Amino acid sequence: MEKHYQTYNVDCRDGIKEIAGDSIDFIVTDPPYFIDGMGSDWDDKKLKKKASKSGVVGGLPVGMKFDRAQGEDLQKFLEPLCAEFYRVLKPGAFCVVFSQGRLYHRAAMALDMAGFEIRDMLGWKYEGQPKAFSQDHFIRKDKNLSESEKEKLIAELDGLKTPQLKPQIEPMALAQKPKEGTFVENWKKYQVGLMNTKVSLDGMFPGTIMDVSKKVRRDESDIKIDHMTIKPVCLISHLIKLFTKEGQVVFDPFLGSGSHGVAAIAANRKFIGFEIERKYFDIANKRLDKADSSADLFATVR
Repeated sequence: MEKHYQTYNVDCRDGIKEIAGDSIDFIVTDPPYFIDGMGSDWDDKKLKKKASKSGVVGGLPVGMKFDRAQGEDLQKFLEPLCAEFYRVLKPGAFCVVFSQGRLYHRAAMALDMAGFEIRDMLGWKYEGQPKAFSQDHFIRKDKNLSESEKEKLIAELDGLKTPQLKPQIEPMALAQKPKEGTFVENWKKYQVGLMNTKVSLDGMFPGTIMDVSKKVRRDESDIKIDHMTIKPVCLISHLIKLFTKEGQVVFDPFLGSGSHGVAAIAANRKFIGFEIERKYFDIANKRLDKADSSADLFATVR
């Protein structure tokens, strides 16, 4: 039975060099966000330990550490990768890169500098948990204030918290490799470059905001997934169906737990994925094996 996917336990910066130019129909990926340890030196154990400490990282609420170097490091990391994305994609093909609100512009710039046309910003809408912190704890620890001064300041700052609105959207950069000729000419040659407007999440014309609850992830796999940034399969499937047709090749250089591959197989596309961490590589392959078997069974009965 022919597999519909290929996965490799490699650093994507090395593996992608082995992919032929103008051979991939679509890239959808969720790279490290480069905030609070989520960089090229990603370490799950360290990240979980930080997050478990009352939501505080380095004395600051999770996500509140503002360091301009994070954005610079993210762009520096992505620029050579985006150049490879540009090389391997067919002319007119699309690339969707997930990012984080504060650093989205760095991901978009890396794609722009590689030669892509930034077509839009998409948004995964979900209901997140409020992460803003009051300053009560820090005021109470201030040895320079008397108890009465502390109570007065706490009362004055009642309801005032760190500038973190409740997260409800995760941005994605929608980039397109320049087409050859007109949209029709490019389509005739490469079968990419246009989107399928018959695809919808809500029965309406497809839009830039995609409302998908995080809760659906619990029902999308019966395999235990110990990963911090899992994306819903139905969300990725929607993106894949928007920008590709059946039988085409979807590529994700940051495979993680395999959700993007499962989505591609479920949508009757072929899939290539890279994952550097062996633990996630093994989890992803279990999920992909199961999805592939189900896809073959479905193909047989229909």
